[in-house]
Amino acid sequence: MELEVKLVKTHRDLNRFIDFQFQLYQGNPYWCPPLRMDEIKTLRKDKNPAFVHCEAEYWIAYRGNKPVGRIAGLINHKANKRWGENLVRFGWIDFIDDPEVSGLLITTVEEWGKGKGMVGIHGPLGFSDMDNEGMLIEGFDQLAIMTSIYNHPYYQVHMERMGFVKAADWVQYEFDIPHIPEKFEKAHSLIEKRYNLHVLKTKKKKELLPYARKMFQMLNLAYDELYGFTALTDEQMDGYTKQYFGFIRFEFISFVVNENDDIVGFGISLPNLTYALQKSNGRLFPFGWYHLLRAMKKNEIIDMYLLGVHPDYHGKGVAALFFYQMHKAYLDFGIKKAISSPQLEGNSKALSIWKNFPGRKNVLRRVWKKDFQVVR
Repeated sequence: MELEVKLVKTHRDLNRFIDFQFQLYQGNPYWCPPLRMDEIKTLRKDKNPAFVHCEAEYWIAYRGNKPVGRIAGLINHKANKRWGENLVRFGWIDFIDDPEVSGLLITTVEEWGKGKGMVGIHGPLGFSDMDNEGMLIEGFDQLAIMTSIYNHPYYQVHMERMGFVKAADWVQYEFDIPHIPEKFEKAHSLIEKRYNLHVLKTKKKKELLPYARKMFQMLNLAYDELYGFTALTDEQMDGYTKQYFGFIRFEFISFVVNENDDIVGFGISLPNLTYALQKSNGRLFPFGWYHLLRAMKKNEIIDMYLLGVHPDYHGKGVAALFFYQMHKAYLDFGIKKAISSPQLEGNSKALSIWKNFPGRKNVLRRVWKKDFQVVR
């Protein structure tokens, strides 16, 4: 049957765009379905504040009446200005194992990007670093987490066939939680006194909310040099606070503050929701909320979503403070295993944290890049 790609124009089209991954990975024990409501908030132009500085289009590939692939094309003008480049991003890419399908999807985004004056393409990337990024190239038998991409092994073959090369890799770690590392046990009180820092003590989730904006502002500073990063706007900070802070457990979040009550380090983690999202098929209703609530209350796996240290406090042991508090909470909760978020392989400051834990590097993800050929 003839292969064609169609632009997503209506809300019904967008639902089909979101649904395709559920069809492609149905029954896969490692894939983590996204919350459909979060996908809609991210992809709809009237709901995502990133569209102030971004533009995007989405396409679905059909063979006959059957969807066989999807892709998003994005231009983050703020990121392009920050990094001095004119690149179109691709994201939300999924396809059957057919080079004709993957080729048509990528070509569609390339042509759209060329029409906007772009000179190259890279991805998978989202509107911001808060979106999932990086194509899985190692660790296909490892459990994905809610903040990471899972894809089939053949994706890499398709990307290389189309002439893409590595732009950046993200690594991910899995480690056991048997005890608090001796280094953190000894160092936390000494570090607090030396630098006049303390870990924010909270007993309720709502007590953390006044610090959410400060945390995102510090994140902008801590992540500024990471590949493709774009500073979050105030509107994005407010949106992510509403979107994610409803799911948090305050025990698994740690903010380190200085004498001015400014956040200088943070760790945000959450009980693993992958199995719950698989059971709910990415829906909160009618019964998805029940599976998510159970996972939040009883779980042996913790996902470490966001970690950050203010640049002025690098090398001062701030990470030991927030890890010490979170680690105690993990032990109290009965956590046996932790999964880190993806981190750039060249980010030595962040990766040095994991040497204090018994674990292993188990997942590798890649952002691909290709320059457009200049027609003379």
